[in-house]
Amino acid sequence: MKQILTIALVAATLHAMAAKKEQPLYKNPKASIEQRVEDLLHRMTLEEKVGQMNQLVGIEHFKANSASMSAEELATNTASAFYPGVTVKDMEDWTRRGLVSSFLHVLTLEEANRLQRLNMQSRLQIPLLIGIDAIHGNAKCKGNTVYPTNIGLASSFDVDMAYRIARQTAEELRAMNMHWTFNPNVEVARDGRWGRCGETFGEDPYLVAAMGTATNRGYQRNLDSGQDVLGCVKHFVGGSYSINGTNGAPCDVSERTLREVFFPPFKAAIQQGGDWNVMMSHNELNGIPCHTSRWLMDGILRKEWGFRGFIVSDWMDIEHCVDQHRTAASNKEAFCQSIMAGMDMHMHGPEWQTAVTELVREGRIPESRIDESVRRILTVKFRLGLFEHPYSDAATRDRVINDPEHKRTALEAARSSIVLLKNADGLLPLDARKYRKVLVTGINADDQNIMGDWSEPQPEEQVWTVLRGLRNVSPGTEFRFVDQGWDPRNMSQDKVDAAVEAARGCDLNIVCCGEYMMRFRWNERTLGEDTDRDNLDLVGLQDQLIRRLNETGKPTVVVIISGRPLSVRYAAAHVPALLNAWEPGQYGGQAIAEILYGKVNPSAKLAMTMPRSVGQVSTWYNHKRSAYFHPAVCTDSTPLYPFGYGLSYTSFRYTDLKLDRQRIPNDGRTAVTVSVTVENTGGRDGVEICQLYINDLVSSVARPVKELKDFRRVALRAGERQTVRFTVTPDRLAFCGPDMKPVVEPGDFEVLVGGSSRDEDLQKAVFTVE
Repeated sequence: MKQILTIALVAATLHAMAAKKEQPLYKNPKASIEQRVEDLLHRMTLEEKVGQMNQLVGIEHFKANSASMSAEELATNTASAFYPGVTVKDMEDWTRRGLVSSFLHVLTLEEANRLQRLNMQSRLQIPLLIGIDAIHGNAKCKGNTVYPTNIGLASSFDVDMAYRIARQTAEELRAMNMHWTFNPNVEVARDGRWGRCGETFGEDPYLVAAMGTATNRGYQRNLDSGQDVLGCVKHFVGGSYSINGTNGAPCDVSERTLREVFFPPFKAAIQQGGDWNVMMSHNELNGIPCHTSRWLMDGILRKEWGFRGFIVSDWMDIEHCVDQHRTAASNKEAFCQSIMAGMDMHMHGPEWQTAVTELVREGRIPESRIDESVRRILTVKFRLGLFEHPYSDAATRDRVINDPEHKRTALEAARSSIVLLKNADGLLPLDARKYRKVLVTGINADDQNIMGDWSEPQPEEQVWTVLRGLRNVSPGTEFRFVDQGWDPRNMSQDKVDAAVEAARGCDLNIVCCGEYMMRFRWNERTLGEDTDRDNLDLVGLQDQLIRRLNETGKPTVVVIISGRPLSVRYAAAHVPALLNAWEPGQYGGQAIAEILYGKVNPSAKLAMTMPRSVGQVSTWYNHKRSAYFHPAVCTDSTPLYPFGYGLSYTSFRYTDLKLDRQRIPNDGRTAVTVSVTVENTGGRDGVEICQLYINDLVSSVARPVKELKDFRRVALRAGERQTVRFTVTPDRLAFCGPDMKPVVEPGDFEVLVGGSSRDEDLQKAVFTVE
């Protein structure tokens, strides 16, 4: 018996050794990634290679929309999809055969693991890359942390916070067995009509670059561990600056504006944050669809900037070359144009597989070109460790998504994102002893909409609405809530009247107004993806509600919850206290309440100018001087509130602006050190965001009146002063010369330092480049 067991053991050992010896090189984690990629690539059939360039929506998403969407809705919807004529069995079969590279809109760990298990039945067992729109935390998945949206995060000017949020989001994604977030959006948002402003970091290229780079680096780090996820620098380029403010409309803009305004955040996020993935933009740029632009994909990204990662299309945008741009006669032709221009992965749909395989066999696309894309995609999958760890588990998920540190970060970020715009006669912070009965009303007073766009409904106990936050922060106050519903377009006059009547018996009014952006009510939204406006006024009866409550004579506080800058002219002129809370995430209501009652001192500054009307959509702060040579008549040409503006419950004074040298050689090395004294002259501790701008006084090309070039968050105790120093390096002075090449020209440069972009808030000094 012992002899039989010994023989069996030896046989098993020999078999294991033989199996290990025969293991393909690409499955050996000790081999280099380059070796593994090449070994795997040479084992793949053409069909498997083409499949690695394609993405599908998740099967649960497919099933839900197959049952609810019409073909007409499918043609125009850019968030939900199914594939007519395709069955779940077809999708499962393609996955088992290794013909799918990636899925998106997978919302649960269970589905992600199930798809990976199907995929592991394939011949080569190349793991799936699961992608999701985790724009401000993994907010589309239940129980995950929901942070403020990007526009609010940018208003904190807190680069370290951006990195921290991205790191925590990465951890939650990997715990959910998801590996790729379609963020950061580093488009420069200059038009408030566009519904995706809240997804961006605002209007200034320097701020967008700083926040976007930190976010991308936070997701990816070196993209070499099971705690990292793939970031997606998007949308390249011009989608935020369409001719009519609508998503996907044409962008016609000069190469100078591209290189000086819209390109820099992309270049920085890629070169400093990790160059592994870029998503192209919906629109055509100067007549050429971005998805078929060889100049953008091959010329700028790869040749000029050295980009080494893979490029992904946005939602069916290659197909839109047929039905929208009319630059291709068929989807097959559009696929050919896009691949040959530099596209690597298709989002999304089954038609790709057959069409692209045919294009290669017909000789229109060399297989070597397919190999280039597949190498890039496989490299990312190897770097993420997916070949060794294709699954996650429920215990890990539950531990990570419920990490208390993540929740504390979300609350801290919300506190730092809320901008105090007006505080007449020191109404805020509220005195709970004086205002014992407080009316709370408005569409955003008690709704999960406070989380912002790119969120799905979360468990009620995990979301702090404004009403919940107020009751928690000031439990001794009697808050009388008059519900206005969630839909600003269908507000009830009776409910407005009821709020006015209730105000007569209260000491103070709090009105929570703004936009509606929850994606599960796709057609009822007033803000978000594909939800653009032709004006910036409050929708529905909201302005009437504010006006009538203010006219009761009771002090009125207005809180704006929106991802775009709104033209709240009446509130700005007549209401004593006004806050822009942007989209503050799941703890937004708690943070708002803490600020209203003085538990937290507001510190945020606007990352996007708030115009007086839609006619001022081009009122960005870094305009050219001639933009206001002839100001508009019958109105005020200044914005309602400018970029970089925000109040505090304390006050700050800037003095002693100094330069360490008045003249520097134009040698590309010598820098100027700028110092300024910032003093907290009020009675409360606070944080000031100190901003440095540069003005090139005379140049060979017309330049902006000022450009943000640096900033600091400065924490000061009451009465404390601090010297803040900046280093102005030569690259901060450069611009595109007449020949479109970067240049620093001799001449005088004005340094402006202060608490906002307004001239009256800035100290000034001049130095000369010789």
